[in-house]
Amino acid sequence: QVQLVESGGGLVQAGASLRLSCAASGPSFSSYAVGWFRQAPGKERELVAATSRSGAIIYYADSVKGRFTISRDKAKTTVYLQMNSLKPEDTAVYYCAARASLAGPREPYDYWGQGTQVTVSE
Repeated sequence: QVQLVESGGGLVQAGASLRLSCAASGPSFSSYAVGWFRQAPGKERELVAATSRSGAIIYYADSVKGRFTISRDKAKTTVYLQMNSLKPEDTAVYYCAARASLAGPREPYDYWGQGTQVTVSE
């Protein structure tokens, strides 16, 4: 059983940066693909970034390309989402999730964290 805990959210002004962390516990987390999702009020949850087990394959939603970077630490126990040039439309609850292998953005993930709030003001 993989357990995920997100941290790093907060309230920032437009143009600022934040780095979210997803700390994992449980066996073989390094063998899981990890995605960062977000859900804004009244909107569907969307996958914004994902990394394969090795980190060799990366996915970004068009809305965050060039601004967000997903990475894993060498021990592969933590996955980060570096968010630069934040915009008010990035405001959402951000979740990390894990699945056995990287798949399309609408495929289900098996394990989820509790989420962290990111709020970007004008």
